[in-house]
Amino acid sequence: MVLYNVTVNIEESIQPEWIAWMKEIHIPDVLSTGLFYESKFLKLLNENPDVEGITYAIQYLAKNMADVEHYLDKFALGLQQKHLDRFGDKFVAFRTVLEEVP
Repeated sequence: MVLYNVTVNIEESIQPEWIAWMKEIHIPDVLSTGLFYESKFLKLLNENPDVEGITYAIQYLAKNMADVEHYLDKFALGLQQKHLDRFGDKFVAFRTVLEEVP
């Protein structure tokens, strides 16, 4: 199992709109690629008091690295651009790929 994690810090003012868009549009779009079999949408609880905004992690589970690489090659940039077009400079995101340790 390989986990593709997207950590996003958003401005508090857009939180309700962003959550709705993520749940109704973005996450379903990522899953519709057929390359991930499950997703989780998580909010960071132990936020650093010196950091502005609210931090979330969106996790997508794939069967193998080949599926993640296919997603990154064919779909990621387009979906990231839709996110950028919608929310502009009101967020910061970074992505990691993790592998389950047997």
